[in-house]
Amino acid sequence: MKAIWNNTVIAQSDATIVVEGNHYFPPDSVNKKWLVESDTRTICPWKGQAHYYTIKVGSEENKDAAWYYPKTSEAARPIENYIAFWRGVHITED
Repeated sequence: MKAIWNNTVIAQSDATIVVEGNHYFPPDSVNKKWLVESDTRTICPWKGQAHYYTIKVGSEENKDAAWYYPKTSEAARPIENYIAFWRGVHITED
């Protein structure tokens, strides 16, 4: 799977985990040079507290378009630190 935004591959992996229709990419499959830490946090009742990244490619920014759970509940442990995308980031098969 690939996560593409602004004609740039942000992440690529054949080992994503799908939860609630979202592909979560292993941390080492994401090119973090395109990610900027965000102060945004949200709570999922069963996964835990989500942290966000803004994607920045060139002068274009996609605010809070990626998220991850640095410390999950027991039920969500398989996706701990895995990164998912939304807000116009296209997830496609390789």
